[in-house]
Amino acid sequence: MEVTGNLPQHVAIIMDGNGRWAEERHLPRIHGHQKGVETIREIVRAAREFKIKYMTLYAFSKENWARPKKEVDFLMRLLGAYLDSELKELETNQVRFNVIGRMDELPKGVQEKIRRNMQRTEHNRGLFLTLALSYSSRVEITDAAKRLCRDVHEGRLRLEEITEDRFQDALYTRGIPDPDLLIRTSGELRVSNFLLWQISYTEIYVSDKYWPDFKKEDFLEAIQEYQKRERRFGMTERVKLPHG
Repeated sequence: MEVTGNLPQHVAIIMDGNGRWAEERHLPRIHGHQKGVETIREIVRAAREFKIKYMTLYAFSKENWARPKKEVDFLMRLLGAYLDSELKELETNQVRFNVIGRMDELPKGVQEKIRRNMQRTEHNRGLFLTLALSYSSRVEITDAAKRLCRDVHEGRLRLEEITEDRFQDALYTRGIPDPDLLIRTSGELRVSNFLLWQISYTEIYVSDKYWPDFKKEDFLEAIQEYQKRERRFGMTERVKLPHG
């Protein structure tokens, strides 16, 4: 399946609906999370096939820590298993693995596997895959402000040198272009504290399907919808971007 034309360079996805998918089938919520991991595998492969350069997946928010302990513990075990099972595929297919968020809040074993996967794939030049883990955009922005304040206080930076570009460089996503397309599954119409700074001019696509039911064909449909849109970035004429 070939996709050509005005491709998004960076696709971000809010993977929503695992729990409801399971509940509607009278299954434990953990079954929805397991099925969701299968969808991640399929969509990452599709992103490589469609020549997407960057993909960021909202995998676990800081707010998710408030879920029942049994569910959170299962999610951390599932994350650890995913990091193990996908490493070979990441290496084979030149996918570079990355994580944003408060990684220090994750279990030590998961942290070690994240560092291993990042180190083993740091020289890969294919898809740049980022997982947002223990992530909060408000915390990210607050951390960036603190970092810049510290630099000013310690004399490494002057107040007038703080620009939008300098602030963006202080975010977790430094070096990663802003998303062109944000996909949210499950039909919910909110951004859930995800990449609030970065999605200022991002095109948003909402699928009514729960994440476990979101397939390669649905991903293609989202990209094709993106290709029909005109991105003006606050101007009157369409801005042509060299993404495709």
